[in-house]
Amino acid sequence: MAKRRVAIVHDWFLEGGAEKVVLELHRMYPEAPIYTSYCSPDWQKKLGGRVITGYLQKWPFSRLRKFLPVLRQRWFQSLDFSDFDLVISSSGAEAKGIKTPKDTVHINYCHAPTHYYWNRYDSYIKNPGFGIMNPLARLGLKALIAPMRKWDLKASKRPNYIIANSTFTQAQIKKYYRRDSTVIHPPVDIEQYLGGQASQRHGFIITGRHVSYKRFDLAIKACSILDLHLDVLGTGPETAKLKRMAGPTVSFKGYVSDAEIVELLQSAEGFIFPGLDDFGIAPVAAMAAGTPVIAYKDGGALDYIHPGKTGLFFEKQTVKSLVATLKDFPKHTFKSVDVQREAEKFSPEKFQKAIETFIKRVV
Repeated sequence: MAKRRVAIVHDWFLEGGAEKVVLELHRMYPEAPIYTSYCSPDWQKKLGGRVITGYLQKWPFSRLRKFLPVLRQRWFQSLDFSDFDLVISSSGAEAKGIKTPKDTVHINYCHAPTHYYWNRYDSYIKNPGFGIMNPLARLGLKALIAPMRKWDLKASKRPNYIIANSTFTQAQIKKYYRRDSTVIHPPVDIEQYLGGQASQRHGFIITGRHVSYKRFDLAIKACSILDLHLDVLGTGPETAKLKRMAGPTVSFKGYVSDAEIVELLQSAEGFIFPGLDDFGIAPVAAMAAGTPVIAYKDGGALDYIHPGKTGLFFEKQTVKSLVATLKDFPKHTFKSVDVQREAEKFSPEKFQKAIETFIKRVV
C-alpha cells in the first residue's frame, strides 16, 4: 500500500493550546508540510523547519496580521493540495477555508467557530484588544461582519469531517455552522506536572493572559473580599487594571519559569478558572498537579470538572457566585490521585490514538 501523503494547515503560530495540537500532529506525521499565515521563529524550530508561509509572514503584513482576516482568507484559499491524500486543518479562524480536490480528504480540527464573528462578537466589539487602535478595529468589524460571517459559514462546509475540541465546541459548531462533529479533546503535556506533591497546600492560583474574557477580575475581587491568598500568573493588557482592584492577599507573579509554575500549582489549594473557554488547557494542567479546579459552569470545563471529585463549579459569572463557592470549598476533601487520574485522560498519547482511530475510520 502506498504511503499516505499528508499536509497540515494552521491559522498562525504564536502561543497557546491550538499550536500544541499541531505539534502532536507533526509528531504523528513528521514528513508532512505545515502551511500557515504566520509562524514565530520558536515554532519554526519546534516543528523542524517544516512550516511553509507566504507573503503574510513578511513585513509589513507580519506587523498588521491581526487586521488581515480577508488576506488570510485569500491566502489559504490559494494553496494547492492536489499532491495530498489527506489534509488536516487546525483552525479557529480562516485555515478551515482551504480548497481541496475531490479525492483529497479534509479533516478540520475545530478549536471554535471563529470567535470574532460568532459567540464572542459582542465582547470583541466592546474590547477588540488592539489598544489605541481599538476604535479602528471596532469600526472595521462592524462594517464587515455580514460578509465575513457569510464567508466563514461557507468555509465551514469545505472540510469533509470536523473534529471538535470539547462538547461545548461541538454544540457551537452545530449552532453556527449547522454541522455534526466528533469530540477529541486536545493534548495536554501532563507529565511535567505529575509527582512532587506539596505536603501542605496553601492559597489559590490563576494563570493565563490578562484579557477581559478570561475574567481574572472575578477571582481577584472574590479572594480580596474573603482575604484569601491568590497568586496571579501571567501578564496582558488588563494587568494594570487588575492590580488596582486587588487586595493585600493577591500577589502578581508575572511571567515565571515552567519549573516555578509546576511548583506553584502543586502547592496551591485550588486553581480558579472564571472565564468561558472552549476547552481550557490551564485547568487540566492544574489537575495534573493534583490541584482541584473552581470553574465557571460552562464551556470546556463541563468535560472534566466533576463536582466534589475534581473541583467545584460556580453557577453565575459574578463575584457573588464565586465567593459562595470559595466559602463552600473547605467543606470538600479532594484526593490528588483522583484529580490527576481525570487529567491523564488528556495526555498527548491518548490524543494521538484518538486521531489515528478517527482517520482509519473515515479515510
